[in-house]
Amino acid sequence: MIQTDTGNKTTLRSYEIALIQMDTQNDKGENMKKACRFIDEAAGHGAKLICFPEVMNLIGRNTGEGGGKEEIPGYTSDILCRKAREHKVWIHGGSITEQVPGQKKSRNLSLLINPDGEIAAQYRKLHMFDITLADGTPFRESDRVEGGNEITTVSTELGTFGMSICYDIRFPELYRLMALQGAQVMFVPASFTMPTGKDHWEPLLRARAIENGCYIVAAGQIGTKPAYAAYGNSMVVDPWGTIIARARDTECITYAQIDLDYLDQIRTQLPSLENRRTDVYEVISKKEK
Repeated sequence: MIQTDTGNKTTLRSYEIALIQMDTQNDKGENMKKACRFIDEAAGHGAKLICFPEVMNLIGRNTGEGGGKEEIPGYTSDILCRKAREHKVWIHGGSITEQVPGQKKSRNLSLLINPDGEIAAQYRKLHMFDITLADGTPFRESDRVEGGNEITTVSTELGTFGMSICYDIRFPELYRLMALQGAQVMFVPASFTMPTGKDHWEPLLRARAIENGCYIVAAGQIGTKPAYAAYGNSMVVDPWGTIIARARDTECITYAQIDLDYLDQIRTQLPSLENRRTDVYEVISKKEK
């Protein structure tokens, strides 16, 4: 199912965004205080859109306030909504761990909050990280996390956004579907591990941007977590596939400019969305069923 919001809005064609690269740990209260300081600084710099990484509020068993899994609205969403309203900015909340009522499993939930402090869109990670490590050890995210079932795009005055989370980046069909729904800026909040990050993070992000003629906005975790070291390297990739902003190897804010006129120019020069052979693809799809 496709979730869209297509109101009549006047689009701001060029604007500044801020990527927040965080070293989230196991004190939710402290993590959110830090997030608020980042928001204050980014808003003061002039950013219209502020973007956080995956699991931005808590990694590990919480030792502070705010509890663990959350329902929406809840502790974290209330804070982010308040800060968006205070500064009149858009906030992409990376992702948090959502409590599924009546179930032991959680969901990996991404929130988009508008300048009025309202939740404009929600997306639950579709693809579960179920793999076997090189030493034969299985890792099954689906044992504890329930996947979503909606592709989410939302029309705003900053353009049309598409939402995804981390492991989703390995599934190009998701991004093509969002592009066909009009997405111009696609979010990939992540907590990539160091081994996969150093080899796959950049080429995957650049490929999704080039294939779809879109901006890829990828805020990441950095630092040592309980089970892994996070790769960092938060970045923004433009529709040509050029990395126009990359974070330093520390917690920080990284700024970039979104230019929707440039996006339109690239899509006109390389009209790959228009040149698709859907007559052939339809046959292939039928054979797969």
